[in-house]
Amino acid sequence: MTNWNVILFIARTHLLTKMKSTITASLGVTFGIGAYITLVSFMTGLNQMLDDLVLNQTPHIHLYNEIKPSASQPISRYKEFEDALNVVHSIKPKESQENIHNALPVMHYLNADQRVLGATPQLHARIFYLSGSIELGGNLVGVDVLEEARLYNLNDYVVEGSTQALKNTENGILLGAGLAEKMSLKPGDRVQISTVQGAITPLKIVGIYQSGIAEIDNSRSIANLKTVQRILGEAENYITDINLKLVDIADAVPMAAQLEKQFSVEATDIIEANAQFETGSNIRNIITYAVSITLLIVAGFGIYNILSMLIYEKMNDIAILKATGFSGRDVHYIFMSQALIIGFLGGVLGLFIGFVLSHLIDRIPFETQALPTITTFPVNYNIGYYLIGIIFAFISTFIAGYLPAKKAEKIDPVRIIRGN
Repeated sequence: MTNWNVILFIARTHLLTKMKSTITASLGVTFGIGAYITLVSFMTGLNQMLDDLVLNQTPHIHLYNEIKPSASQPISRYKEFEDALNVVHSIKPKESQENIHNALPVMHYLNADQRVLGATPQLHARIFYLSGSIELGGNLVGVDVLEEARLYNLNDYVVEGSTQALKNTENGILLGAGLAEKMSLKPGDRVQISTVQGAITPLKIVGIYQSGIAEIDNSRSIANLKTVQRILGEAENYITDINLKLVDIADAVPMAAQLEKQFSVEATDIIEANAQFETGSNIRNIITYAVSITLLIVAGFGIYNILSMLIYEKMNDIAILKATGFSGRDVHYIFMSQALIIGFLGGVLGLFIGFVLSHLIDRIPFETQALPTITTFPVNYNIGYYLIGIIFAFISTFIAGYLPAKKAEKIDPVRIIRGN
């Protein structure tokens, strides 16, 4: 029967008497795991930041009416031409309303759906921003500002002022950062809004909105839904878009198809709206994990080489152990114990170093106008990465120690002692 107390005592003695080799082997594990933790935490944090920049502002499902050519042209209604090939040039879009029919009952229905976290209304208006002699074209979006803040983190993109100030100000506006810079405006100033029909309305700037996407910040501003309805001279049920945030994003594709047929509107799911971005995000993640796994594998080979050399240095000790009654299996357990001890010590130290380096990266200033709410480099402190690191430390040292230990198990003590 294996006496584990004796085996562990001998393993510890070997490690302590060969401190240089032990430290070298442990550092191989330490730097491999530390580099893995640092890299994967930083890269996944960066990827998450880029994903949030786009996806936080994108609804899971977007409902709207699209102006498009009529599917049925007048000529196709004549029976004498029903079997003919009709070619119609310069097809004009059919006259259709931009607002969603029965928008309020539709929103009430959607908010009652258990799959829906929230359905928010929007009213998009094409306008001109007037300030002195400056006239800029753009869009004004009417929203339920508190719901937008709850579902789409609108507060994170308000760099001056607040969403609550907009809610409390009837003729307030969150002006796009690019527009504010071009017109030299700041919170507290007033900007005039002109519709395409020529009606002019003065609005008070209660905050600056910066999405991080220049094209949006140079043209879009946000106001209360009722304010935009009043500017356009429309009723309270005039809504051009409905955005849905779902409990499970996986429901977006089938639910979009269902709602498109059910309410006779266009429905764009988040996968369709961000197909190219999703592809880029997946590629970045693949590269991150590929490099991380490569680091761990390289560390594993280093551990194998160091443990192999350690066993060759212990040939005389192995011969003495076997000559004094230790079996080959006992010798195998001794060296496997050494490998696992090295894996544990190196792994724990690697996790600590990885955490410290990640924390240092997290404190490095990172300021850019495109990302106003980010002040330091993003780091993802996912506990799963630390679990993977320590598990790999054990697995790699086990594999790296198994083959040399198996070789030590088969060593003939007589040949070693005779050679000395």
